[in-house]
Amino acid sequence: MIKSPRVQVDWTIGSGSCRIDSSLTSQGVAMKHRTPEETYGPALDKAIRDLQSLDPWLVALRSDTKYTRLTDTSSQIEVRFWGKDYIIHYPEICVEELEIRQEPPIAIQILILHYLINADGTPLADCWVSFRELSGGRVYDAAFRRRANLSLAQAFGSDLDGFVAAAKALGGERLTHGDASFFFPMFPRLRLAVVLYLADEELPASANVLFDAAAGHYLPTEDLAVLGGMLAGRLIKAGGGQ
Repeated sequence: MIKSPRVQVDWTIGSGSCRIDSSLTSQGVAMKHRTPEETYGPALDKAIRDLQSLDPWLVALRSDTKYTRLTDTSSQIEVRFWGKDYIIHYPEICVEELEIRQEPPIAIQILILHYLINADGTPLADCWVSFRELSGGRVYDAAFRRRANLSLAQAFGSDLDGFVAAAKALGGERLTHGDASFFFPMFPRLRLAVVLYLADEELPASANVLFDAAAGHYLPTEDLAVLGGMLAGRLIKAGGGQ
C-alpha cells in the first residue's frame, strides 16, 4: 500500500452554514454573515497547496481515478463524485465539473481535493460502520446524529415509498438492512449507506447513515461528517422536504 500524507481539516461541519464574526457581536453590532468562499477559502487554498506537493500519477493510482498527461508541464485527473465527473487541472489545481465546464461549489471542491490528498489505495472494506466508530467520531457523534440520522427519521419514518424514491433519485443501490436501505457510491473508493427503520407501535422511527469501514483512508472524519450531512439533506429534499 502506498502511503500519503494525512490532512488536518479546519472547516466546519455543515458546508452551507455561515460563520459569525465574534468581534462584531461582542460589541453589540449586527451579525455579519460570511459567504461560503469567505468561510472556506483558507481550507481550499491549503488543499490546493497540499495537492500541488504530490505526484498526480501517484494520486490517481491511490484514489482509483484517471490520470492524463497533457504536456511536459501539465496534466489532469478525472474523478467521479456522486454521479458526476470532475476534472482537476495540474499544476494550478482548479476543479471543473466536466459536463458544464464550471467550478462546482467550494464545499464540493474541498471534498474532491481532500479525497485525492488523503487516498492511500486501501480497498473498499465492504462492511459498514457508524459515524461513532470512525476515528474521532465520538467528538462529533451527537451533532451528526441530530443533523443526519434524526432528520432522516423525521422525514421518512412513516414514508417508506418516499424514502425509496428519494434514494433511487440520488443513485442509491439497494441493501438488505432495516425496512429499507441503500448505499451511495460517493467516490471510486468511498461509499455511504442509509438504513431506515419505520415507526411501529413500540418503537419510534430511526435512520442511520453508515460508512464503508475504509472511509477513513480517503477522507478525514470532519469531511465524512460533512458528506453524511449532505447526503441526508439531499435525500430529504428529493423526498419533498426542506
